[in-house]
Amino acid sequence: MRSQDRLVRGIIGGDKARAFVLRTTDVVNEAQACHHTYPVATAALGRTLTIALVLGAMLKGDESVTVQVRGSGILNGIVAVADSKGHVRGYVGNPQAHLPLTANNKLAVGEAVGRGLLFVMRDLGLKEKYQGSVPIQTGEIGDDFAYYFALSEQTPSVVSLGVLVNPDNSVRSAGGLVVQLLPGGESDDAFVAELERIAADLPPMSQVFVDDVQPGQVLQKFFGHLGVKLISEVPVSYSCDCSRERFQRGLVALGTAELEDLIAEGEPVETVCRFCSKRYLFPLAEVKDLLAELRRS
Repeated sequence: MRSQDRLVRGIIGGDKARAFVLRTTDVVNEAQACHHTYPVATAALGRTLTIALVLGAMLKGDESVTVQVRGSGILNGIVAVADSKGHVRGYVGNPQAHLPLTANNKLAVGEAVGRGLLFVMRDLGLKEKYQGSVPIQTGEIGDDFAYYFALSEQTPSVVSLGVLVNPDNSVRSAGGLVVQLLPGGESDDAFVAELERIAADLPPMSQVFVDDVQPGQVLQKFFGHLGVKLISEVPVSYSCDCSRERFQRGLVALGTAELEDLIAEGEPVETVCRFCSKRYLFPLAEVKDLLAELRRS
């Protein structure tokens, strides 16, 4: 039986580093099917969904995290939202973006993303949301998040993200690995040097997960000689929480004037979820009822 998408958390070297390893092949396939993305958009969105799941795994309870990649490239930005329970959703501004392969026959993700800013917003259930941002470094997503962790969170990190796209636009494999030094490891020069050596020799995660391997096996394979303790393992999935009721509230939030304009057009109002492309149709009579209700309130 083929493996399912999962995320494992572990500790390396006693208490010197923490690790997150995840397979996201099904997650990215679902996103591709929702948005009909072309390969370079699939790869960029898939990497962003993967790192968003890692950020979500750092949360607890009902907390959530939103990642925004606001680049100048033809993708017109990427958004991903994840929670602490292994659910993620996202979209790319231009899903049918296309660029020629790079000189080394790779998808031109960096060029497609472009330069700009990377934002991470955590909703911790407080009045104010935590937000960090850094300039995009390469647009390859993995490099950019390594920079984000180092600069915005002062956490030296190894970040490897990968998506392998088939000729028919489906996803052959996808996954990621994040290793972060803990306070007990930063002062161990030999341990840090070994992590750097492993990071330099890591194969692309897209190649690692081509084989039917579990994330825990990947963690043991590359870091087992340093001592690995698995902390948790959870399934991850592409999951949208949109509903007709939510879009109905969105129509009301438009206000009286805009609802009047929609009614004047004389057609049913169709809304489309940006995260899953599901459509919700509101008959004209229902829109009129919403307007009447708004006027009474």
